[in-house]
Amino acid sequence: MSRGKDGTVLLIDVGPSMHKALPEIEKLCSMLVEKKLIYSKSDEVGVVLFGTEGTENELTREVGGYDHITVLQNIRVVDEHLIQAVEQLPRGTHNGDFLDAVIVGMDMLIKKYGETNKGKKRLCLFTNAHFPTKAPQDGTKEDQVITIARHMNTQGMRLESIVIRGGLTGEAKKSIMDENDHLLDIFSKRTCAKLVHVETPTSLLGALKTRKVSPVTIFRGDLELSPKMKIKVWVYKKTSEDKFPTLKKYSDKAAPTDKFATHEVKVDYEYKSAEDLSKVVPPEQRIKGYRYGPQVIPISSAEWDAVKFKPEKGVKLLGFSDAQNIMRHYYMKDVNVFIPEPGNTRAILAVSALARAMKDKNKVAIVRCVWRQGQASVIVGALTPNVSDNDNIPDSFYFNVLPFSEDVREFQFPSFNNFPAAWQPSEQQQEAADDFVRMFDLAPPGKQEVLPPDLTPNPVLERFFRHLELKSRDPDAAVPPIDETLRKISEPDRELIAENKSVIDAFRSRFELKENPKLKKSSRRLLKEKPSVSDEREDPMDISDQPNSNEHTSGIKITKIGDSAPVQDFEAMMSHRDSPEWVGKAIKDMKNKIHDLVEDSHEGDNYPKALECLVALRKGCILEQEPNQFNDILRSLCKFCQEKYLSSFCEFLATKELTLIPKTEAIDSEVTDAEARSFLVKSEPKLE
Repeated sequence: MSRGKDGTVLLIDVGPSMHKALPEIEKLCSMLVEKKLIYSKSDEVGVVLFGTEGTENELTREVGGYDHITVLQNIRVVDEHLIQAVEQLPRGTHNGDFLDAVIVGMDMLIKKYGETNKGKKRLCLFTNAHFPTKAPQDGTKEDQVITIARHMNTQGMRLESIVIRGGLTGEAKKSIMDENDHLLDIFSKRTCAKLVHVETPTSLLGALKTRKVSPVTIFRGDLELSPKMKIKVWVYKKTSEDKFPTLKKYSDKAAPTDKFATHEVKVDYEYKSAEDLSKVVPPEQRIKGYRYGPQVIPISSAEWDAVKFKPEKGVKLLGFSDAQNIMRHYYMKDVNVFIPEPGNTRAILAVSALARAMKDKNKVAIVRCVWRQGQASVIVGALTPNVSDNDNIPDSFYFNVLPFSEDVREFQFPSFNNFPAAWQPSEQQQEAADDFVRMFDLAPPGKQEVLPPDLTPNPVLERFFRHLELKSRDPDAAVPPIDETLRKISEPDRELIAENKSVIDAFRSRFELKENPKLKKSSRRLLKEKPSVSDEREDPMDISDQPNSNEHTSGIKITKIGDSAPVQDFEAMMSHRDSPEWVGKAIKDMKNKIHDLVEDSHEGDNYPKALECLVALRKGCILEQEPNQFNDILRSLCKFCQEKYLSSFCEFLATKELTLIPKTEAIDSEVTDAEARSFLVKSEPKLE
């Protein structure tokens, strides 16, 4: 057995109680073989069926027993014929004994590989474990399982047990299922074994890791807490995006009869002079350049190497922070796991003590990481404690990369709390929205979680591999329709929608949908028109044909800001969506209204009302992404007050802490936070 080769035996229960689940098992096993043909074409696979009508295995011929177990295919290199074999599994007629099947599979692996290449021999068991196993001649069933597990450890074998329950199989006695689950659980505790229970086709499809990914450390070294305190750790990738296999260029120029043709395509590049296209520029005469304005700055490889930041390899603790300070949206890349150096007792104790202390204090550690010598970049990330519940598994840390300031994208969105009360959802609307969200809960109380991440395969990749297998048989094969199992992952559950039609209808009826015409400048909100309480209206008979969704009364279209309720009139004009000109008109009218209030004020009696108008104008300019207009208006107003000897209004504004709109509140603003805070603070001399 070669160094990189894996040997796998599929143990499949084909008894009558498994017939309903067999189509999904066929898909899963064929996917396993398809991925091996792409990524590990030298791997070998065998197939054993139990619960069959007949018996065909070497152990039966040698020692007897092991009835109703058939070796569908002996262990051999994966090929297209194996895919066809697992896609058409025969249906059995007897109840299967999974312990006998495990022993037959172990016998096949031992005879094929002996004791070589430990850790690369795998048994994959598919069963519902509905029926009792045969009692051994000596001892108990538990003793038998412990003996089998001991032999597995000696031979370096791994066992993956997928127990299928729920709607995929029929009912069975609970006592028998509990006994079988106990036996399978002994394997997971006594040997390198994994036990997974699935109840849905989607979970079954993701229960078996169909692609082998060898664990490779990205760092081995010290976690440096201080110059005199270091812990030996290893770092692995915990999650990493699985991508499409690399497509390679293919050449059909070789003769069809040439069996040794590689069909590879090699690409060479030539750089030619712009002045003489026939002259090839050799590598030593070429240099990279970087654009800097209209010119290109040449930088040689020696200069670039000198400019590079060359940090030393290592992981250093920068400090601790409250876990609540590290937001989930700060996580940038794949998740890594820090484990103590295997076999190092002092490292295991140190990591455990640190992890448990951090968990008790609800802290995370901020660390600076350079995974390898010569790495050009420095990574800063957060270590989150992962305290193990299993005595055989040491405590560890999860590591997530944190962003630098250049990596953060600041997008300011207004809070719904800033909207007037009339624009807030009613109790009935909020209740309908709550019911709508609860309807799509993937983990409802008392039920199994739907689409758990560790059991949900990527539907895009799964469909690609299936189509690739069809193309291998027929180059002209069309893209097949999406499989129903994959459809449940990529589309809303039709049964769930049908069952909750009343909830959807209630949600739809609570909210009025209006057409939102395209505007010159996009708006962040869809506002309802609301009637004004103003006493000045140009056309009091201009009644909107759109009813108010809450009060079912006709709305009066406001075209001018009145005296009695200028704020409400301003908000109504800003909410008009039949023309983009309303926003500009509302801002201009409100500016004039504020000037009038300040100028006509007697001993400051109009100042509070002018302040209310300014606050409404400021909020409206933020919502409509017009911060510079408000800033210009406020500057102009203060200048106007100085010229008209109304500086008391500026002093009044300073006491109310009304400032310019800074960039942190509106990204389009040209005012910094410091400029906004200092506005109106500096005392300006009165004009003589």
